[in-house]
Amino acid sequence: MKDLRLGIAGLGTVGCSVFQIVTKQVEMLNIRGGCNIQISAVSARDKNKDRNLDLNNVSWYSNAVEIAFDKNVDVVVELIGGTDGDAYNLVKNAILNKKHVVTANKALLSKHWAELLELANKNNVSLMFEAAVAGGIPIIKAIKEGLAANHFKAIYGILNGTCNYILSEMWKNGIDFETALAQAQEAGYAEADPSFDIDGIDAGHKLSILTALAFTGEAKFDNIRVEGLRSISALDIEYAKELDYRIKLLAIAKLTKDGVVQYISPCMIPKDCSLASIEGALNAVFIDGDAVGETVYIGAGAGGDATASAVIADIMDIARGNAYPENIYIEDCKYAAAETQEGRFYIRLTVKDVSGVMADVTAILRDCEVSLKSILQYGQSSSKSVPLVLTTHKTKECGIRKAIVALGALDTVLEEPCLLRIELI
Repeated sequence: MKDLRLGIAGLGTVGCSVFQIVTKQVEMLNIRGGCNIQISAVSARDKNKDRNLDLNNVSWYSNAVEIAFDKNVDVVVELIGGTDGDAYNLVKNAILNKKHVVTANKALLSKHWAELLELANKNNVSLMFEAAVAGGIPIIKAIKEGLAANHFKAIYGILNGTCNYILSEMWKNGIDFETALAQAQEAGYAEADPSFDIDGIDAGHKLSILTALAFTGEAKFDNIRVEGLRSISALDIEYAKELDYRIKLLAIAKLTKDGVVQYISPCMIPKDCSLASIEGALNAVFIDGDAVGETVYIGAGAGGDATASAVIADIMDIARGNAYPENIYIEDCKYAAAETQEGRFYIRLTVKDVSGVMADVTAILRDCEVSLKSILQYGQSSSKSVPLVLTTHKTKECGIRKAIVALGALDTVLEEPCLLRIELI
């Protein structure tokens, strides 16, 4: 068997898991891949950190980019993270040196997608990224290979385990967002600074990759309307139950008559739909194709071993000779802004408990051409404020956005209005 020599840049949780699985399962991997797979080089910030790895026969690089120039490396595994800096320079130089690249870096791909794929094509090497989206779920392979016969209609994804864990805890225990976030941090699901996750940026990077593969051939993060979880309260969870919905942070890409619409948004979805039952830190992706219909993929979206499983899957494709320069089929599609579309919405207002409030609210909605489906209005409160919950029929998003601004400006509305999409998946 020929040798396939790996250079791993980044020995964090995922990098260590890749190293351990490759060394522990090497005999099985060699048989399945038809190659003698070995780790020949690694790089990390701190050489002296105890990682419980045997690095005796492995070249160590303090500068990760140097792995790209190591003649004893055939495949560079980039697990550093970040959009630029060492991660970008390593991947670019590895490709220029005719080395295959495997990466879990969704932020890098989201920013440099076209450049890096074109460079890989010119140098006749593969840029593999199964681990960049949904961790251990083989969703990239599903879109590129298993569903290759389909024109895609829509993708709905729960792509961030931290957010799904927070919403699951709020649902099960009736706790507020801040308490659920603190629990996620204590359990190790959320970082000390959780902004990247709870503000929807992480999910947005992943969605840009799925959209590029399924629809457009371009990863355009800037075309995604991104809304996070910070506005969700325990009240919204309770009203969702009353309305027979669940709240999930969804990554959505839809093919419409105007083009592909993308957004990251907390959404109310029917309690009996497949994505509503996804709990904890799990990820799930729902895909609607014209030939296959609806398919759903569920699994661990993060974690060392789950993500390492996806990294090694790409390595195995390279070992078998199944990897190839990316040949993305580009539909005759363009992007469309979310504001150009129609949808159904949930609105929660905190209002003064005085007469005339409802008349003011409905007048604004009428003027913005928003048609109401239901109203939940509650009685007097000792605090002299009450919640007012509205749901709409299908309405133009530009109209609902205009209405929300006007409602927030009313003297009788005491807090910023909460607006959620209702997605009837």
